[in-house]
Amino acid sequence: MTERNQDATFSPSEQAAIRELLDADRRMTAARIAMLGRDRDEIVESSALTAPDDEHDPEGTSTAFERAHVQSLLDQALAHLADLDVAFERLCDGTYGICERCGQRIPVERLMALPAARTCVTCASGRR
Repeated sequence: MTERNQDATFSPSEQAAIRELLDADRRMTAARIAMLGRDRDEIVESSALTAPDDEHDPEGTSTAFERAHVQSLLDQALAHLADLDVAFERLCDGTYGICERCGQRIPVERLMALPAARTCVTCASGRR
């Protein structure tokens, strides 16, 4: 990793826009987590009411697959929420917008598209 030589300071308007994006993303992610949790609970509840032979589900998918799929989506949403929390911390401590791999500044356009981004495009693509 290179020495951190880029200034991560954002203008007040950029900070406000980033904070707003992080807040909106956090609200949407929290709503998604709630929805996926309800979906998972419904699958578990409905499978308790049916025969344990979910390999022969008349709709063509196994209950175990559906439960695993929803759990995977839930895990991804929880990880994204944790990434958003880290992004908020980094915004507060002045390290937001600095690539965690190479130490270069992450372009504000990338941060606007992916507010929780921790790496620059080059590092994210594995080219560095």
